[in-house]
Amino acid sequence: MRAALSVIIPTLNAEKQLPACLMALMEGLEAGLLREVVISDGGSSDATLQIAGEVGAELVAGEASRGGQLRRGMQAAQGDWLLVLHADTVLDPGWSDCVLDHIASHPDRAGYFRLRFDAAGPAPRFVAGWANLRARLFGLPYGDQGLLLSRALYDSTGGFADQPLMEDVAMVRKLRGRLREIPLSARTSAARYVTEGWTRRGFRNLWTLLRYLSGADPHDLARSYRRSGPRS
Repeated sequence: MRAALSVIIPTLNAEKQLPACLMALMEGLEAGLLREVVISDGGSSDATLQIAGEVGAELVAGEASRGGQLRRGMQAAQGDWLLVLHADTVLDPGWSDCVLDHIASHPDRAGYFRLRFDAAGPAPRFVAGWANLRARLFGLPYGDQGLLLSRALYDSTGGFADQPLMEDVAMVRKLRGRLREIPLSARTSAARYVTEGWTRRGFRNLWTLLRYLSGADPHDLARSYRRSGPRS
């Protein structure tokens, strides 16, 4: 029987973050779970594609747009189950057992991981805690928490919208009522929070989310967001 899981990672100049993300996935090979890694690149000019090639990942290229990249990557993936990860996200050891359990016990639901930052202190704990609470109470996990779902469930939603921002929110809103938290952490980079300030970046993310939920155009939001630095 062929391995069930395809992992899809959108990238753009991710040479510093991608190796750790890929290294954590290796346990999936040992567990007989991981079928392939699909790198959907948006035009990297660094060593991202070289790193992907060295580990035998499938490469898909196109215009830089998180939603469009994910849509292309999902189309190229061959697995019956799909796991979307950001390039700066590292799954904790034991993730393959948790994924296998989800596949066996919750085949009709999508799963996401608990968020944790690669930084210590009260600010990282607070921001991660709020993100996890938001996901549980409102069904709104962000992309840096990963998204695991079957091909059938993904296809039933119509797939990722080809939009440059909030593609993760658009997708999980389609999955409302069919989401569950996987009891394992996904550790994501805190670099942008450290650079911009935890409070400033946290409020900016929240304001962008509220604007999107109020009907703001994702392209307008993306232009505004780029002026002050992209969201991971």
